Formats: sequence, C-alpha cells, structure tokens
Amino acid sequence: VHGDFVGVASRLVEAAHQRGHDVKVIDTLRLTIDLQQGSPDLYYAGAPLENFDAALPRIGASISFYGIAVVRQLEQMGVYCANSANGIQNARDKLRSLQILSRSEHAIGIPQTTFVRDRNDAMAAIERVGGVPVVIKLIEGTQGIGVILAERSETALAIIEALQRVRQNVLIQKFVEESRGRDIRAFVVGDRAE
Repeated sequence: VHGDFVGVASRLVEAAHQRGHDVKVIDTLRLTIDLQQGSPDLYYAGAPLENFDAALPRIGASISFYGIAVVRQLEQMGVYCANSANGIQNARDKLRSLQILSRSEHAIGIPQTTFVRDRNDAMAAIERVGGVPVVIKLIEGTQGIGVILAERSETALAIIEALQRVRQNVLIQKFVEESRGRDIRAFVVGDRAE
C-alpha cells in the first residue's frame, strides 16, 4: 500500500473491525483484470479475488485510469463500491465536476469559469470571468496541484499558451479574494455534510 494511504487504511480497518466486519486492504496495482463474456474476474497476486461484499475504493491520482478500471470491474462483479467508478472519474475531472455543480437543480455557487481551447480566445475568456487576477487550473489534478494564480493579463496568457503547447487542458477561473487561498473539503454522507 502506498504512502499516505497506509494511515487512512489502518483507521478504516480499525473502524470496520469495531463494527464486526472482516477487512482486507488490497494494493490496486497488484490486481489483474480478466475479461470474458459473462464472467468478469479480478486476480490478486495470481489468485482469484472472491467473496467480497463491498469495497471502499481509495484510488490515488497517479493511478486514476487503472484504479477506475478496477472499480468498474468490481461493479460488474456485483461488489458494492462506496465510491463508484463514474463518481471517481467525475471528481478527477475539474471541468466535469464544475459542469455537474453548475446545474441549476444543485443551487451550488461556483466561481465563474471558462474552458478555452484556442489561445486566440484566451483574453476574451479572462475578461468574461471578470479580468485578472485569475486562477488557471489544469483539468486533471488533485489537492492544489496544477493551480496557478496569474495577477497580470500577460502572465495569464503566457501560462495558458505554455500549458496548451504541451497539450494540457486548462480552466480559467475567477479569483475569489475572500477565500484567502483556502479551500473547503467536505464529506457528504447521505444528506449530511461532515
């Protein structure tokens, strides 16, 4: 098991044992996905992964593609997954997350954001979000990685152009001064935010 996940895993295992559950922590990268018609299978260290009722996927950003494929395989095997493959994928894609949050039925305020592919439209996009300063974000990235504050238009345009040159998709977002560089992270369980 990798890095910071060790502490999280041990706390999850302890909580599960306190509630009478048998738990096994599995390194996602040691799983093998087998595909054949009507019989989705997973193998762990060469042996079939069997008799699991539920999974609590904890997929690191560096293995998103493979981790999401494993969660999809678990779902196809009928294993309940606390975090669905689609949910994990949506959370990793900042553009998709904002598209979901921006729907009127959610009534969730988000900073004005634009996604621009043509660098010739970048200045107009910056103006549409309220002008500089702006926050420039890579579409894929977690925990603040790939987030840049640009205080001048020239700087913003140079950053956007450099990122697009290396085929990175970027979002341009209104800078919310009241945030003072903080963000809020919450766990939503049912209808409660923790």
